[in-house]
Amino acid sequence: MEKKSNTLKIVSAILVLAIAIGALVLVFQKNRPAASEGTKAYTLTVVDDQGTEKAYSGKTDAEFLSDLMDELAAAGDFSYEGSKSDYGLYIEAVNGLRADYDADGAYWSIYVNGEYGQYGADAQPVADGDAYSLVYEVYQAGEEAAN
Repeated sequence: MEKKSNTLKIVSAILVLAIAIGALVLVFQKNRPAASEGTKAYTLTVVDDQGTEKAYSGKTDAEFLSDLMDELAAAGDFSYEGSKSDYGLYIEAVNGLRADYDADGAYWSIYVNGEYGQYGADAQPVADGDAYSLVYEVYQAGEEAAN
């Protein structure tokens, strides 16, 4: 009888664990940013280290910003380099201009509709009418205290 009770406890524990994992997956799926499908109008502005802007606009079926950047790169007149990190795609260079955070605190930031982006380029959904900016910025120590 005791062996049957232990087996029942193990099966129950596995079932509870499976339900908990399923619930976590559902929560993740429900809360991750949604990508919209279909043709969407966009504007992508690149702001270099001198403050010079270059704007790209058109229509895309891209689901995420990195997909849109890939489309622009394939069409020419736009290029980027990046690497995968634990936080997604880390943009290292845009249109030949490299940002080296380790050397001088420079990095490429993403803005969506004028607001600082909350996602990396490979997780930022592309929505119809959104305006994206890739901005060359330099981190200044103490800057966050002033904000």
